[in-house]
Amino acid sequence: MENKDFKILYVDDEKQNLISFQATFRRDYTIFTALSGNEAIEIIKNEDIHLIISDQRMPEMTGVQFFEKILHAYPDPVRMILTGYSDVEAVIDAINNGRVFRYISKPWDENELRMNIENARFLYDIQKKNKAIVRDLQSKIEEQERTLRLFIKYAPENIVEKNLAHNEDSMLEGELKYVTVLFCDIRGFTSVVEYLQPKEIVSLLNDYYSILTEVVQKHNGSVIQYVGDEIFAAFGAHVEYPNNEENAVFCAMEMINKLDKLNEKYRNKLGKKIEVGIGINAGDVVAGNLGSEVKIEYALTGEAVNTGKRIESLTINNPNKVLISESVYKKISQQFNFKEWEPVQVKGKTRKITVYEILGLK
Repeated sequence: MENKDFKILYVDDEKQNLISFQATFRRDYTIFTALSGNEAIEIIKNEDIHLIISDQRMPEMTGVQFFEKILHAYPDPVRMILTGYSDVEAVIDAINNGRVFRYISKPWDENELRMNIENARFLYDIQKKNKAIVRDLQSKIEEQERTLRLFIKYAPENIVEKNLAHNEDSMLEGELKYVTVLFCDIRGFTSVVEYLQPKEIVSLLNDYYSILTEVVQKHNGSVIQYVGDEIFAAFGAHVEYPNNEENAVFCAMEMINKLDKLNEKYRNKLGKKIEVGIGINAGDVVAGNLGSEVKIEYALTGEAVNTGKRIESLTINNPNKVLISESVYKKISQQFNFKEWEPVQVKGKTRKITVYEILGLK
């Protein structure tokens, strides 16, 4: 800050002192004067004052009282007190409490006072820069928090926390896990939405994702990916549970029940009811971040994932059915009623596989 831009308010009940101060320093600084604390307050309300110099002994209120009165409303100006020897102890208390930058003995010496004004100007500049740094830092922290909240919508929170705890080189490392995967796809999606406008289709999909994702999370699962009208979820990928297969099946059954809520909302807009097909499989997968230095995403890959997707595709002509693989069936066979399908050939498999349709709880 240039000297002339530095605004000083001098408060003294003796008019001659005000005239003398202004005459001495007006060439170097912008000077305001007041005969009392109350008059000074009116000036502070209308001017961005940087330094306040006040006489201690004034009839309406002392200099310390004046500073105490304006401290909370106007904390930024640097404050200095002019005082005689008898008031030094009271002023020192004010300095110790952090309210007064410095006290100056009366009558003031021009060179000493000028040096103190320059110190005050330097202090004010530092405080101003520090506040700007703090504001900028706070803004960056808030921006990072917003980014993190947005990032968590793209990846599960525990995966985000795990990646933040590792360096960039280890972020693309995968791990082998035994998980249960679930694929849920809307049957005949094109014909379902043929009467909707593009914005309405997006709205429908967002409602579909929101309702069913809540079900997935309720049953200790995580959504790995949305692909078109398909939801790819996993149980045991992020947090391991002993009953992932059971959780996945209960999740699938509730997902189908939740379609009533969606159909109720869109029954007057759609050409037909929303129905889904669900396939569930369990097996070893590679879990981790896939991609490049430019773009990465959390993914599950492996034969178990591919087979789960193939099982879901078998429901194309069997809407609102839940099909499970033999590996899932072995874990939950005592809890549910099933209909065993004839062994079927699926893409990517040389041998036919056996799948089971969930009929309900025993």
